[in-house]
Amino acid sequence: MTVGPNPAGHLRLRVEDLHAHAIIEHDPGLIRLVLRGEPHDVALIGVDDARPVGAFVMFDELTPDRLTAVERLWHAMFGKRVPPDPRLTPQRRQRARQMLRAIDARASGAIYRTVAEQLFPQHKIDAASWVGDPIREITIRLARDGMKLVRGGYRTLLRRPRRDR
Repeated sequence: MTVGPNPAGHLRLRVEDLHAHAIIEHDPGLIRLVLRGEPHDVALIGVDDARPVGAFVMFDELTPDRLTAVERLWHAMFGKRVPPDPRLTPQRRQRARQMLRAIDARASGAIYRTVAEQLFPQHKIDAASWVGDPIREITIRLARDGMKLVRGGYRTLLRRPRRDR
């Protein structure tokens, strides 16, 4: 974030507004805010207390994600309803949770069938039909995709899903 010309309208954000919501100040230029229960890391570059604060957004493949983050921060700072985070839909959040549970169980030595019984208790899973059971394939995919998350793929959770990826 940086300072710039005076903004239009009556809503203004100043450095002291950001510091008032800070829970951690790594140094004067890097703070963590918690607004409405959500953390926001903010880098303050070239700011002074006398001028309104603005946001600098780089134009690259992550621009839509950055603009969404700025919009959500703006809503939170001015007490407005914060739009839901489009990066993690309830379905993606649930699947990520299942992936992490699957790899934790596998790391503890559990076999896929045991993992499936814990992840999907509503399904009757018996040894005779396990090989052809669709739950088996789902469980294997959850463990495989969970390992991708652990190996650095978690960054994809922080980006909105796009058709071109």
